[in-house]
Amino acid sequence: MSHLLEVNGLTTAFTGDYGKTVSVDHVDFYVDEGEVVCIVGESGCGKSVTSLSIMGLLGRGGAVIDGSVLFDGKNLLEMGEKELDEIRGNRITMIFQDPLTSLNPVFTVGNQITESIRKHLHLSKEEAAKRAESVLEKVGMPDAHAAMKKYPHTLSGGMRQRAMIAMALCCNPALLIADEPTTALDVTIQAQIMSLLKELREEIGMSIILITHDIGLVASMADRVLVMYAGQIIEEAPAKEIFRAPRHPYTKALLATVPSIYDGDDRELVSIPGIVPEGYDDIPGCRFADRCEYRRPECDKPQENYSFGEKHRAKCVVMKEEEK
Repeated sequence: MSHLLEVNGLTTAFTGDYGKTVSVDHVDFYVDEGEVVCIVGESGCGKSVTSLSIMGLLGRGGAVIDGSVLFDGKNLLEMGEKELDEIRGNRITMIFQDPLTSLNPVFTVGNQITESIRKHLHLSKEEAAKRAESVLEKVGMPDAHAAMKKYPHTLSGGMRQRAMIAMALCCNPALLIADEPTTALDVTIQAQIMSLLKELREEIGMSIILITHDIGLVASMADRVLVMYAGQIIEEAPAKEIFRAPRHPYTKALLATVPSIYDGDDRELVSIPGIVPEGYDDIPGCRFADRCEYRRPECDKPQENYSFGEKHRAKCVVMKEEEK
């Protein structure tokens, strides 16, 4: 069975005044049609860099130095900008963390959405405007007709995010990458945005890569979960399996930090000691070892992916040995 998106050995580095720093280190994963895959982990683990690598939007100093990104069987990393532009904003789209800095401040919302529609769907100006307004209505934008003529700074955070989602969905993409799409929004708007993405996924059958550190969001959205730490995917499993039986100590620690309505009055809030290490590409063994309560001498050796059942793998030799 072929996957919609297949990432193999993706390695991304940034070059600066202090040399080369690897941010994403030989990452492998796939996304099937209509599937929601969540990537979770702390800030600085490489989640956003992974998505920008897929989109070819790394910017100055960043480059993919190894691996492949296959979309519909074609390697995006081997395409030129012109060929990529036929796919970006059309077949693959992205919602960024901060819509205010992602939207162009000198063009109206309508202008920015219709530009994408005209480029990829080759509609007339009038037809594109009608489609843009229709998509804004679909994403719940109040008074979509008036919103078409407004500039991003005149809209609230929730309305800007809806405009970004409309722009991402206006060409009915096969894959949507949502990079912490609700970070700057209040909880009510968060719920509305995620409910909207669910509905649109069902309606047009698109796949979603959702990047987040919100475990509650993962529980409500994901089909599969990729847990990322220090540039590597350290655990991958169906969502139910991640919550039922996490295998990597980092995944267990992440889940333990989330308070529950079922907690007793005497339960203390849990935190993970330490921080994500810098220069983690120089660490030969498990990159979580310095923060892990299960650490053993074998953790300082290179780790491989161990299988813990169908579609469940994790980079932890300790948990694999305890399973025996």
